Order: sequence, then structure tokens, then C-alpha cells
Amino acid sequence: MEYRRLGKTGLKVSEISLGSWLTYGGYVEEQNATASIDKAYDLGINFFDTANVYMRGEAEIVVGKALKKFVRDSYVLATKVFWPMGDGPNDRGLSRKHVMEQCHASLKRLNTDYVDIYYCHRFDQETPLDETLRALDDLVRQGKVLYIGVSEWTAEQITEAVHLADKKLLDRIVVNQPQYSMLQRYIEKDVIPVCEKHGIGQVVWSPLAQGVLTGKYQKGSQAPAGSRASQEKYSNLFGLLTEDNLDKVELLKEVAKENDMSLVTLALSWILRQQNVSSALVGASRPEQLEENVKASGVKLNADTLARIEDILR
Repeated sequence: MEYRRLGKTGLKVSEISLGSWLTYGGYVEEQNATASIDKAYDLGINFFDTANVYMRGEAEIVVGKALKKFVRDSYVLATKVFWPMGDGPNDRGLSRKHVMEQCHASLKRLNTDYVDIYYCHRFDQETPLDETLRALDDLVRQGKVLYIGVSEWTAEQITEAVHLADKKLLDRIVVNQPQYSMLQRYIEKDVIPVCEKHGIGQVVWSPLAQGVLTGKYQKGSQAPAGSRASQEKYSNLFGLLTEDNLDKVELLKEVAKENDMSLVTLALSWILRQQNVSSALVGASRPEQLEENVKASGVKLNADTLARIEDILR
């Protein structure tokens, strides 16, 4: 496993990190979730990601229990705040009240004194940005949060937050968590350039396009039993499971084979070609999946391969 700096900070995170969305505390049994976290740690993954909203706190509980056996300063732990955690008018968003209360609730569920990274899970149009940034700054000063980040914010929103933090001498955003894969590239146009300018690293989610880039879905065939796409509410994998994308996958398989690697390794190493990407965040329902994922760490794709991939994706 190789490690990269988180943006321009001194924090080193594994190039492959492990998330818990749609998995831990949900359809993956706790035993398998714990085994996957143990395997990740053994493979050199030091970066674990969760959120308060994942199964309404259950994922945090599972992750916290699994990590408890490891020395706390040996891993990087991230969680998030924004989405509703109750039915009340103040049980959502990025108000000072919600941010503070949810941070304390997350720390309790995770059974830890601090989180390394605390993300604003989305932008809150109803809360003044300086209110949110001040609350986050206070959490940093209290030692409950070490670094702050955002997820799925636009380039304009990130820029505004950086300028406001500088103006008011508040702790800066150092990491962004967007969706990014061969099949979802919107951040390349303006998010990455803005983040590079301000020293903000990317920790990307869904780098395997919800499993489409594993090659397990075949054109004209039913989704494999037990796969995410076999569940009715995820049947099109958030718009990524299309005939056009499956055609691209078949061509990408050929490129992977010619490079003597799996499609998974190709897809993840393609993500890591971006210097602004600090880590690719994967999910795992079984420990053995991680053994394949970590093979991408340190792989450098040559110029000809990158050009062929670009032609296919275009």
C-alpha cells in the first residue's frame, strides 16, 4: 500500500480507503463488515469512512466496534453531517446546533474522542456559511475534529468557503469527497482545478461506478443474485447501469487484459493517475474484494494505455 498527503496537509492516507455506505449496518452482516475492516487494516488501508446518516447511525456503531481493537493513532477515521437524523426542524442541515449535536452523537456511536475528518455531507442553502464554518472551527479547536471537509460541493461553493475562512481566520477545508469514476467525470472540469489551487485533496466515492466497473454486469443479462443491482431500489445503480456504459466496460476489459490486470485494478489506477486524488474510497461486502482493490495502489498506467482509455470513454 502506498500513501498520499491529504491535499496539502501533513496527513498521510492510504491510496485505497474503505467506506460503509449501503453496506455496514445495512445489508452486510456485522460479522462480514468487521472481517472486511480487519482485512483492510491488514492490507495497509489506514483510512476508514462512514457517516451519521448511514443506516441512521448503525454504520458508525459497526465501524467503531470493529476499529476499537486497533491503536487509535494508527488509522484515519472520517464521518459526516448534513442529512436528516430525525423528524424535527433542527434535525438536519449545517446549522451550528445540528453540527455540534451530531458531532457529539457520532463520537459516542464511534466510541472515540475525536474524528480525523468531519465532512459537510452536502451544501446547506438555508444556513449562513460563516455559521457552519465557525461551528467546524470550534470543533477543531476543541480537539474533537482534526480536519474539515465537504462532499459534493460545487467549485463555487468551495471557493466561497475558502475565502470566507481566510477572511475570518477560521480552519480551512482540506478535503472534498465527490463521486468520480471512469463513467462519472464531472469534477475534472472545475472542481479539481479549484481544489488544486487551494490545496484541497479529493477522496472520491464510487470509483468503480457502483460496481459497473467490476465487470460483473453483462449486457442483456439479469444482474447477478445478491448484487446491488439485483435489489429493486438500486436496479439501475443511480443511472450508471446503461447499455452505453456496458459497451464501454467490454472495451475496457480488453485494455485491462492487455495490461495483465483486472478491470478493477485498471479502473482504480486510472483514478489514482490524478495527483489531486488523495484516496479512492471503495466498499466491500466481503474481505476478499479488498485484496483485488489494493492491487491498484502504486500502479502507473503508461501514456498509450491512458490514451486508449480516453478514446473509449469519449
